[in-house]
Amino acid sequence: MKFSIKREALLQPLQIISGVIERKQTLPILSNILFEVQQDSLNLTGTDLEIEMVSTAQVDLIESAGIFTVPARKLLDITKSLPESSVLNFQLDGERILLKSARSRFGLATLPSNEFPSLDESDDQIFIELTQAQLRGLIQKTAFSMAVQDVRYFLNGLLLHIKDDRLQAVATDGHRLALASVKMKAPVTDEQQLIIPRKGVLELLRLLHDDDSPAEIGLGTNHIRVKTEQFTFTSKLIDGRFPDYNRVIPAHSTKKMIVDKELLRSALQRAAILSSEKYRGIRMILDGTLLKVQASNPDQEESEEELQVEYDGIELEIGFNVSYLLEVLSVLDTELVQIGMTDANGSALVQAVFPPASDIEDKFYSRYVVMPMRL
Repeated sequence: MKFSIKREALLQPLQIISGVIERKQTLPILSNILFEVQQDSLNLTGTDLEIEMVSTAQVDLIESAGIFTVPARKLLDITKSLPESSVLNFQLDGERILLKSARSRFGLATLPSNEFPSLDESDDQIFIELTQAQLRGLIQKTAFSMAVQDVRYFLNGLLLHIKDDRLQAVATDGHRLALASVKMKAPVTDEQQLIIPRKGVLELLRLLHDDDSPAEIGLGTNHIRVKTEQFTFTSKLIDGRFPDYNRVIPAHSTKKMIVDKELLRSALQRAAILSSEKYRGIRMILDGTLLKVQASNPDQEESEEELQVEYDGIELEIGFNVSYLLEVLSVLDTELVQIGMTDANGSALVQAVFPPASDIEDKFYSRYVVMPMRL
């Protein structure tokens, strides 16, 4: 096995795959990348037994084909350290890979390629076509609400709900819920729900581009596969039943406040400075068109902000985790936001306020539920 490749052509797929590979592995082979050198292409594969990532590299010269594994982190560090436009020459020498570039020489240990695991996956049964920007947008607008190491393991991931002509992403940690949906190019006959594990969600968010290049989603009984021009991502699914999120979303909010998003975000950021580091609670007091945002901490420090808002309900005082509100405001794209409430003990529904002439059917439609705090 012998081939040559430019540094930049190898560096991109190595960076794509390296995110899947954990530094500490129970199996040594999982620290390696599988190289499959064919007559006209080079495929690189990395896996942690839950997620598999495959990327293709453009090779300058292939003198002989072959297959081998090589330590991922070491090869990535070597490739990064070489000068730009360097040419890397690989050659298999027994149980080692010899890597030469100009006056640099490296010998890397290999492990048997037949020990490299492959995800046991069935054929894709449903295909969905989106742009990378659409899929990335769904994840970006919801992933921050996923649980972290919750005993309710099905909350440690992102729900994809396929119904008719829309794809919905839902995440919740039990204290807040994020929902976003986008219109698909073609409707799906059978309604489907599946849960992508947290690590896979974050990897997709890292890799997807904010452009109109295609992203094909293939769904099987126990896996999801996303194909783009740069990579093929495969992940096992979380085997569990996601709670009925529609029951959490307030059906009717009797008190609705409309406020400038940036003004509210700035006020919350300032108030958060003096909020309790442990509980992050702030108090919102609505009286007519005046909103007061108050914060305090155990050191007897306090702050207050005043904002003009649109509101015609009765006076209301309610507490929230300021971090939850700030994360929601950071992913809304409109100038105005609406916060719907019922009373001091009911959840708030936060959503964007679109201009009257806009058509939300072709946009991301997102809603956010935030539970109140007792202060």
